[in-house]
Amino acid sequence: MLQIDNLVFSYHKKKAPIFEGINLTIHPGSVYGLLGKNGIGKSTLLYMMSGLMFPHKGHITLDGVEVRRRRPETLEKIFLVPEEFDLPAISVDAYVRRNSVFYPHFDREQFDRYLTDFELEPVKNLAKTSMGQKKKYLVSFALATNTPLLLMDEPTNGMDIPSKSQFRKVIASGMTEQKSIVISTHQVRDLENMIDRIDILDGGRLLLDSDTTTITSRLRFVKGAGEDDIEGALYKVSTIAGYSAILPNPTGEESPLDIEMLFNYAIENPTEIERLFANPVK
Repeated sequence: MLQIDNLVFSYHKKKAPIFEGINLTIHPGSVYGLLGKNGIGKSTLLYMMSGLMFPHKGHITLDGVEVRRRRPETLEKIFLVPEEFDLPAISVDAYVRRNSVFYPHFDREQFDRYLTDFELEPVKNLAKTSMGQKKKYLVSFALATNTPLLLMDEPTNGMDIPSKSQFRKVIASGMTEQKSIVISTHQVRDLENMIDRIDILDGGRLLLDSDTTTITSRLRFVKGAGEDDIEGALYKVSTIAGYSAILPNPTGEESPLDIEMLFNYAIENPTEIERLFANPVK
């Protein structure tokens, strides 16, 4: 379990902190969607979770150990897929041989299966592959490490539409009760039907930290509705097919979660969203 307590961080002392008193618990067995506008600090938070950057105040611990200490027994439990990276001019097999030794639970059979799912070949030179292919190779390796904590920063950037669909299937097949996966993105539609919890960063704080079941028990999402059907809507958008809207849900009626609409509602109405989820179910 990863625990973040009272996290404070700023790039410059004379500027306002990009994080101010963030508290967050990452539980095993869940896929977290870390959402926020570009430049809000999503990547920075992932780098702090991985021990590559350090908070100015507060603590980040994995299984009770400070991540910033960068102990080998802690680092072998974490894998970060950054947004931008290069792969070396070596074969897939050579890459696996060189890097899998740092992860005691790496499974080569799983890795080969993920390559098949992504329709990838064991190429001789990873450096010559496209960015989308590089992402798929590294995601495959990351999942096969079987680290308890897997962090992904904008993993679908550079992927075409079929690859994004493959990505969702691969994440689902690689998830276990022992793993925590945190996926950072501003392309919120890419996460639909694959995440268990949503965390929205805004203004140096966590605007929302809740599981999807709690969200849909408190809010009702409708699409293609007439104006009479959305009376009392908390948020609405006019579309060609009618209105898409978020309404209060006093009866707990089930509805499919629209992550993009929830995100826009939260960013535009931060006070309302904090009031609605002041006591989220953990």
